[in-house]
Amino acid sequence: MLKLRQATIKDLELLKYWDTKQHVIDCDPDDDWNWEMELHRNPEWREQLVAEYLGEPIGFLQIIDPYHEDTQYWGEVDQDKRAIDIWIGEENKLNQGYGTRMMELAIQRCFQNPKVNGILVDPLKANTKAHRFYRRLGFKFLEERDFNGTICHVYELNRKSVDRKG
Repeated sequence: MLKLRQATIKDLELLKYWDTKQHVIDCDPDDDWNWEMELHRNPEWREQLVAEYLGEPIGFLQIIDPYHEDTQYWGEVDQDKRAIDIWIGEENKLNQGYGTRMMELAIQRCFQNPKVNGILVDPLKANTKAHRFYRRLGFKFLEERDFNGTICHVYELNRKSVDRKG
C-alpha cells in the first residue's frame, strides 16, 4: 500500500541522495532544493511529502499554492490553484505504477479543498515521457513557458474534468 507522509529533516540524506540520481536530474536539472533549510520550514502554502510503499520511501511529492508561494516561480497565476512536483527516487521503482498512484493521492489531496479549481504541473519540454504521463492522468496542455531559462510545458488538471470522471 502506498501512502504519503510529511517530509521531515530525518529525510535529508535520502532526498540529497535522490538528487544525485540521473533520472531525477534529467527531470529537474537546474534546481537546488536547499533541503537543509526547506525541511525546517512549513509555510501554509506548501506540503512536502515522501511517498512510502510498504514502509519504504520511494519518492517525493510537493504540493504548493502557486498564488501564495514566496518565490513567485509561477508568476501571475489565478488563486485557487495548486502545483505539484513529483519524482521517484530509485530507478528500480520507475515504470511500476508508483508515480500514477502518488499523483492520484496528490490530486485527491488538492481537490479536498473545495476552492481549488485546478492543478498545474511543469515538466521540461524535452521530457516527453512526463508529458504522456500527465496527459494520461487528464492534464491538458496550456502553454510552453520559460521558467528562469528552463523551457517547460505547462499542463493543468481542471476540477470539472475530474468531477465528470466520477
